Amino acid sequence: MTTPAASLPVHERYQYPFSSWPDSRSPAGYVKAPLTDDDVEFYGEHGFLVIEDFYPTEEIAGLNSEAARICRGDAGPVRGLTEHQPDEADDEVLRKYLCIHFPHKLSELMKSTITNRRTADALTGIIGPNVKCMQSMLFIKAAGKPGQAWHQDEFYIPTRDRSLTGGWIAFDDATVQNGCLWVIPGSHRHGVLWPQHQQKDPRFDCAGESGDFPYTDDDAVPVEMKAGSIVFFNGYLLHRSLPNKAVGGYRRALVNHFMSAESLLPWHSDESGWMGQCDNRDIVMVAGKDPYAYKGLEDRHGAHVRPSGEGGCGDSKNNQKDD
Repeated sequence: MTTPAASLPVHERYQYPFSSWPDSRSPAGYVKAPLTDDDVEFYGEHGFLVIEDFYPTEEIAGLNSEAARICRGDAGPVRGLTEHQPDEADDEVLRKYLCIHFPHKLSELMKSTITNRRTADALTGIIGPNVKCMQSMLFIKAAGKPGQAWHQDEFYIPTRDRSLTGGWIAFDDATVQNGCLWVIPGSHRHGVLWPQHQQKDPRFDCAGESGDFPYTDDDAVPVEMKAGSIVFFNGYLLHRSLPNKAVGGYRRALVNHFMSAESLLPWHSDESGWMGQCDNRDIVMVAGKDPYAYKGLEDRHGAHVRPSGEGGCGDSKNNQKDD
């Protein structure tokens, strides 16, 4: 299998610099909806694709307001949420959290980012006609908060057909300074889940770090995005983010994870213990038909706070991000 020429510098692998606000034209991998065949081909080759202006300004403003409501606990119970005073400003509340998992369980507005027509249209081009979602993560990432080390999402959320696709929605402009995503283009094409180890790098949260892959940090490119843009990326793509080093503000984002509805989701063992038949049914259908509708649906996961690491990460059992 052909893999990217990792020895080539970024400017030789791409026609022009990676930035979501170039002088004259969008860089390679930055497109507008609806997707073309060339866009889908780019995704297949490089493992990611940015769609600019996916959400208008007013929708992003509403989602940011909803993020504050969730962090206050006003949208419903969130495991690990600290107690807040009624007179605390939203800014004070938001800065306490790096990430909250499963916000779509609390908010119809957050859930709408999973089920809207724009998302379905893009994902049916990338994944196929039948698409489901199993997870959402709301990142606040205030100034000073850590990033996450190199990892692959399929390490945490295994599909049987390698169809896992992340949809990362920028609620703020995501820049190198405030901790945007970095990806290693084409790294998904190995089809290998690289080993993970516990890391204690103060730049990162408590999640594990992938290693032993044939790339270096020099092979990565920053995925800077304007608020309202979305980047879709393959579950095998190596990616990370660095700390938010901005003077103030946030790098808020909502990440939803999708996969083909045809694939079982062996996310947790069932009562029989046979992993080959396990299929997590805590899902939301996005497009097409659910071949396993006869199994019904479950409500297995609740919203909870993800450890950020400032207080120490403890043992390796904390190095999880899936649920």
